[in-house]
Amino acid sequence: MRSALYVPADAPRKLDKALNLETDEIIVDLEDAVPPPARAGARRSAAEWLARNAPGAGPGIWVRVNPGAAGIEDAAAVAVPGVAGVVAAKTGSAAGPAALGPPLRAAEERYGLAAGSFGIVALVETAAGVLAAPEIARAPRVVRLQLGEADLRAELGVEPGPEGLELLYARSRIVLASAAAGLPPPPAPVCTDVRDTEALRRTTLAFRALGFRGRACIHPAQLAVVNEVFTPSDDQLGRARDLVERYERALASGAAVGLDPDGGLIDEAVVRSARRLLSGA
Repeated sequence: MRSALYVPADAPRKLDKALNLETDEIIVDLEDAVPPPARAGARRSAAEWLARNAPGAGPGIWVRVNPGAAGIEDAAAVAVPGVAGVVAAKTGSAAGPAALGPPLRAAEERYGLAAGSFGIVALVETAAGVLAAPEIARAPRVVRLQLGEADLRAELGVEPGPEGLELLYARSRIVLASAAAGLPPPPAPVCTDVRDTEALRRTTLAFRALGFRGRACIHPAQLAVVNEVFTPSDDQLGRARDLVERYERALASGAAVGLDPDGGLIDEAVVRSARRLLSGA
């Protein structure tokens, strides 16, 4: 996943348009994008839209559900064929994803789907969630962690600078917890300034360097930059293939290491990175 676009669950026209945008995933948002009094109606509207569109959709379809009891009702309504799963807002412990398991399993049984067909993206947005990230990453059905920084900043009282280094610990902890649990790298959190594309590019590159892959977006105008940053160039792919080939030739000759064109050492760790790049591409 390179890009994921949040779209309000109560805006079917925006959802229709999103199906034709250059986004890898759509996150139908039942939480922050919908005023609290309107969320019950948005749940019904989203369920109807998903039933019509999710089975044939091009992008992956996820639904961000509310925390607590409302999220259980959300999950029961929106888990329909074609939906990849739910994004669990404000996940503070492994208990959050666990509570979503029964309604998702009931939906799988109702539609004759295999157990585990609906996954959970645990959206970590609180101090408790950051500290519990290793346990959350190993919770049943959790297929990915995602970091939400707006609520986290408010809770911590952090005033981040242009690069957001004040949140470096939280960012790295999410990346580490994902890797330790064998999950894919997490997507980067949203950039709330939809007009400053240079800041978007700069911060997206910084997130990529930290180990994030892909980024959540809140406006279609952000998709092109995010997709570009997380799409390997032809030169990068060519170098990765060359490293793998050189290493395999070294192994075939009985050596444990090889050399790259600049004389640098190629060992298993270097080749793992190259293979990950090629696999993602």
